Amino acid sequence: MQYQTLPGTNSGGGRVKIPYSALQYLFALADAFLIASAAVVGGGLYQLVTIGEFRNADQLLGAGLTAALLYVLIGQSGGFYDLRIAFSKRRRDAGRIFAQWSMVSLLLTLLAFLMKTGAVFSRGSIICFGLLALALLLACRRFSKRFVAAAVADGQVQGRRAIVIGTREELAALGVEELLERFGLTEIARVVFSSDRNGGFAMTDEESSLLDRALAIGRESAVDEIVLALPWTDTRKLELVRDRLRVSPLPVQLVPDRRIRALAENPSYRLRRSLSIEIQRGPLSRAEQFSKRVVDIVGASLGLIILAPLMILSAIAIKLDSAGPIFFRQRRNGFNAKQFSIFKFRTMTVMEDGAAVVQAKRFDPRVTRVGRVLRRSSIDEVPQLLNVLTGEMSLVGPRPHALAHDNHYGDLLAEYAFRHHVKPGITGWAQVRGYRGETARVEQMKGRVDCDLWYINNWSLALDLKILMLTCLEVTRRGNAY
Repeated sequence: MQYQTLPGTNSGGGRVKIPYSALQYLFALADAFLIASAAVVGGGLYQLVTIGEFRNADQLLGAGLTAALLYVLIGQSGGFYDLRIAFSKRRRDAGRIFAQWSMVSLLLTLLAFLMKTGAVFSRGSIICFGLLALALLLACRRFSKRFVAAAVADGQVQGRRAIVIGTREELAALGVEELLERFGLTEIARVVFSSDRNGGFAMTDEESSLLDRALAIGRESAVDEIVLALPWTDTRKLELVRDRLRVSPLPVQLVPDRRIRALAENPSYRLRRSLSIEIQRGPLSRAEQFSKRVVDIVGASLGLIILAPLMILSAIAIKLDSAGPIFFRQRRNGFNAKQFSIFKFRTMTVMEDGAAVVQAKRFDPRVTRVGRVLRRSSIDEVPQLLNVLTGEMSLVGPRPHALAHDNHYGDLLAEYAFRHHVKPGITGWAQVRGYRGETARVEQMKGRVDCDLWYINNWSLALDLKILMLTCLEVTRRGNAY
């Protein structure tokens, strides 16, 4: 079987799963809670036994919180909570915990000396606190390892959703649990190359078809990345697959082959970090996507409120001028080439949306009288604010083209498909650089694509705001729109 979707990976069996990325923060929080509790309980018990009353609870809690913060920060910086390493079954953590807690104790002593607060705490309280915290940290790490192993085996942990592409031999040696434990990935589907032969100068038709299917899955499903499980010695195939996957905006990760993983299992080697290689980075990080989405929602909402009177007048004018609907809808390719329906005010007497779509030309007889005014002023694009609110478009990005034009120029321009690495926009860098209107020659479309690729590679919120301001100036001029 060349392609398969793993059962239960999409639905999760109706259970709420723990995100793999959240586990390290949960365990860090557990360590911090235990340290703070040990400060209060250890110091409090010592005082009750020796003097019969509990004093300075707030000072003990403050010391515990300070120690917890130091412990977690030191551990985080040293990869102590990295699940790919820290929760390996063969790793022994007692020495690391003891050394880390000893460092925290020394830092606490130094802080108490500098702040002249050492007299507040008795030596017995501090010793009880330190010993109790150390015992709890050792027990917590042991429990955490067992919890992770049981949760992974029971399917309760959700990693980053991935499509795995590889040869039969490599995929046979890479289990679902190992993929989750070592790389933090949950396999949604796998694509299997039937041949493990090395040295091919070109991809076979079967391999090309399988990669096309993998890209289609990436568009249809909520996939976070693509994973390659290929022999590292077959550099030619790696290059061919990488080049084919460049049309997708998803990150592409190359995991170690079975020989490299066998070396990593040797106890004489010290594994510091995951050996996987990111051969393609997503165009925008999650934080950048979030900030861009916030600007889109705020901007589109304000735009619809401010321009509502203009939209109502335009709708009335369209209805009075010619027969037909107020809105024009047409299928376009969006992020990751996923299709959506774009909204525009109808400006023509035709509603083309098929295999052949004729671009609007100067003095095009299909354009209505009201439509000509709307197109010249770009008012016909305003309804796309609805597409922005639904998440299909962004305020700024490469302009989406009709499917027929995408197919045509995709065959002529090698880098055309890279425009789909980000959401399409109402306006973009190409538009403010003068690439508006008809693209009668391939050179015109190439100039537009070059601008779009420059925008993707140099994106920033400041650039988006600059393009929005330039767009406001551009629509006041008589440009290439008609």
